[in-house]
Amino acid sequence: MQLVKTPRDTLLRPLQIVSGIVERRHTLPILANILIRKEGEKVSFLSTDIEVQITTNAAIGAGNEAAATTVAARKLLDILRALPEGEVTLTLKDKRLTVQSGKSRFNLQTLSADEFPTVAVANQFNASVTLPQKLVKHLFNMVHFSMAQQDIRYYLNGLLLVVEGNKVIAVTTDGHRLAYCQVKTEQELPRQEVIIPRKTIMELQRLLEDTDEPVQIDIANNQIKLNFADIELISKLVEGKFPDFNRVIPTGYVHHFSIGRESFLRSLQRAAIMTSDKFKGIRCVITSGSMKISSTNADQEEAVEEIEIDYNGENVDIGFNVTYLLDVLNNLKCDQINIALGDSNSSALITVPGNDDFKYVVMPMRI
Repeated sequence: MQLVKTPRDTLLRPLQIVSGIVERRHTLPILANILIRKEGEKVSFLSTDIEVQITTNAAIGAGNEAAATTVAARKLLDILRALPEGEVTLTLKDKRLTVQSGKSRFNLQTLSADEFPTVAVANQFNASVTLPQKLVKHLFNMVHFSMAQQDIRYYLNGLLLVVEGNKVIAVTTDGHRLAYCQVKTEQELPRQEVIIPRKTIMELQRLLEDTDEPVQIDIANNQIKLNFADIELISKLVEGKFPDFNRVIPTGYVHHFSIGRESFLRSLQRAAIMTSDKFKGIRCVITSGSMKISSTNADQEEAVEEIEIDYNGENVDIGFNVTYLLDVLNNLKCDQINIALGDSNSSALITVPGNDDFKYVVMPMRI
């Protein structure tokens, strides 16, 4: 039975959308496959790793029959990428999927669609919010770099999403730094707090585009569902209690100054050259009118950078992990940033002038 007859690129796009979460090695071999369902002209593509599930549709079906099968995601994707532009047909016969284009033909093994484990959609969602794609992408972009990776405190390996009133807030922390970003919505929402897994956030970063097209976010007790364009993404949530971010974000600091983001970034990048893989510490000495950045390594080598700043407060001598500063500076797009400090043992607060929607807290480091 012929499933699909379409130009290569029209088939490639939905496959690229769903293939991102497919694991190369899995305890269940069928999870290396994608589920292809055809009902007349409508063809749906679905992938899952049990935690996350992505579905997309395309009107590329051939004939009126209904059919379903599963096939190795990476193989099918690699074949289509290697084929020249032109028409491609997918045909299902005797548990084999034939991919044909011009004089190229590939026969792939399939597994039954009935054995494919799909994620059950929650019966009830506690909150729903609709935002433009570019706003959701921006929200995740501003904080994703502070998520923990494989931390024993599993609730840090994800992003805290809070909806309350007319705000949608995203917070991430790895215990050494914290990123906070909020966006406004015209809806009034009941308070919900959920932790979205790291893998889901990274996948959404790949799929979301800078458009005004809407994203519908539905939140249940143990699941989040996002619908945008022709894509439906369902993800399990991380259980656990996220730290109270309001207690982590400092207030009332008296030492603060503005600095050019680009010049600060370049100085830190140069100072970072002298740090080692094991020790990423840099020292910042802030005095009236200047900030001196220095780094040393085990070979007694040293880098010193000096930047003029508009600062008249007390001297502050403080150390930081340079990677944590580089991450936020690379991610921001503004010309200037504000830095607020307590003393050498207190965390630093980085904000954007005239914008209360973003905050970044970084803990000091003993140098």
